[in-house]
Amino acid sequence: MRNLIAANWKLNPTNQKEAEELFKTVKSGTKESGAEVVVCPPFVYLPLLKGLALGAQDVFFQENGAFTGEISPSMLKDLGVEYAIIGHSERRKYFGETDETVNKKIIKALALGLKIIFCIGETAEERDAGKKNEVLKRQIQEGLKDVVDIDNVSVAYEPVWAIGTGNNCSIEETKESIDFIGQFVKKDTRILYGGSVKSDNSGAYVKEAGANGLLVGGASLNAEEFVKIVKSVE
Repeated sequence: MRNLIAANWKLNPTNQKEAEELFKTVKSGTKESGAEVVVCPPFVYLPLLKGLALGAQDVFFQENGAFTGEISPSMLKDLGVEYAIIGHSERRKYFGETDETVNKKIIKALALGLKIIFCIGETAEERDAGKKNEVLKRQIQEGLKDVVDIDNVSVAYEPVWAIGTGNNCSIEETKESIDFIGQFVKKDTRILYGGSVKSDNSGAYVKEAGANGLLVGGASLNAEEFVKIVKSVE
């Protein structure tokens, strides 16, 4: 099983030139990597970037229709996009995404040929209340309800309190969470880690905590740093 390293650019960069330069450097630095590298830029940059696997940061649960502002799985496939991130905590927090809508998106995206990076994770309040495992179990079971094509789903464990804070999850706690998640998915399902990943901790998440890859946010906007992250897991 190849490690999956996904770059989530979020709402960055702010212009086409910077996006193309960032992508070019990442492509050049990772072309001989043994890992599977996926770049997930904002929708508008997807048609411009060639040479690495691409992922969308979100997708809708209908193929077409009167849904202003949405992007369908078939549109992404037509652009050559392979992956879609679904259920990211920022989508849940800022856009009202629920376990039910996450599930509908996963089912539709899989049916139309996309591979999924399915995000789950607990907030600081849920962790402090001792409800982490309860939350993870619910998100997995509800998010993957009636999902048949589980082979094309990778689960990304992203503790919400660690995303963009610099307060990354410890290797020990990450290993415990990965082992717990593994009870509710197929044995060969890739389980990724995400949350303040940097080149000085990335290798340990794979080699010590047992992650099958990484979902990288802020650090993926620095091409040299992201290339180091990719190389650290080889």
